[in-house]
Amino acid sequence: MTPSQDFSAKEDVAEALKRWSNWLETERGLSPHTLAAYGRDLAQFLGFITEHRGAVPDLAMLEALTPADFRAWLARRAAQGLSRSATARGLSTLRNFFRFLERRGYLKNAALIVVRSPRLPKPVPKALTEDEVERVLDGAACVERDIWIAKRDLAILTLLYGAGLRIAEALSLRRGSPPPGAGTLSVTGKGNKTRLVPVLPAVAKAIRDYLEACPYVLTRDAPLFVGARGGPLHPRLVQSRIAKLRVALGLPEYATPHALRHSFATHLLAGGGDLRAIQELLGHASLSTTQRYTKVDAARLLAVYDAAHPRAKP
Repeated sequence: MTPSQDFSAKEDVAEALKRWSNWLETERGLSPHTLAAYGRDLAQFLGFITEHRGAVPDLAMLEALTPADFRAWLARRAAQGLSRSATARGLSTLRNFFRFLERRGYLKNAALIVVRSPRLPKPVPKALTEDEVERVLDGAACVERDIWIAKRDLAILTLLYGAGLRIAEALSLRRGSPPPGAGTLSVTGKGNKTRLVPVLPAVAKAIRDYLEACPYVLTRDAPLFVGARGGPLHPRLVQSRIAKLRVALGLPEYATPHALRHSFATHLLAGGGDLRAIQELLGHASLSTTQRYTKVDAARLLAVYDAAHPRAKP
């Protein structure tokens, strides 16, 4: 991002922009792609201000901008048909730039504090089909030659899908926490909140098979899932395993460890599971978070209807 991008600004703004760009690149370590996006956002804003105020902006003009000026910019973007997410990112760019200007003593303008970001729709969770989950679990051993590691990977994936755990929750489990057979498992989730989740026989068996094959002696306080050298397992390794399976099995791009958690909730709901119970199993603080899965199930039902109902086709 450089001041040479397509916008007009007085010399003091151009100099401040150059210093901000250098700070983002050298101290924040932002990628060229991100820097270019920031530059486009700011260029669009400065171009709007030039038109809106009838003069090329300098630092004094930027300091004098009011909430109404920023809201007018938001309204212009909406009229241009830009998405809410793009506008939210642009507003974040402005806030970053104005914070930098204030911290470096260029100006002080608190108008952005009272300007709200566009409300973004919460993304609908993307779940795998039951067949795709079976293919993931059946293929867990195909990307790993070491038998005990293959069993470890299968145990983790079975746990994510069979109990709806987050990957961080699964990898934080201790050797002494899983029961030897089917029962319940105490899981510590976000906000350090603990919940009990049922351990299905298939999940318990996968964990037992892994522990029997694991070459390391694990104490009760040791991590349940360990790496090839016996140390704690990093989430990136599990993500890498799923990525290899995704390519090998021709699965969709959203086939990730977290998609197994989404699949757990979606399949429970499709099978008649109670929404409140699913909320407890997932450890969601708000029921509204869990209700996103009803949209997934509704979309699935509509797809089935369109494909199967004799009157669905024109």
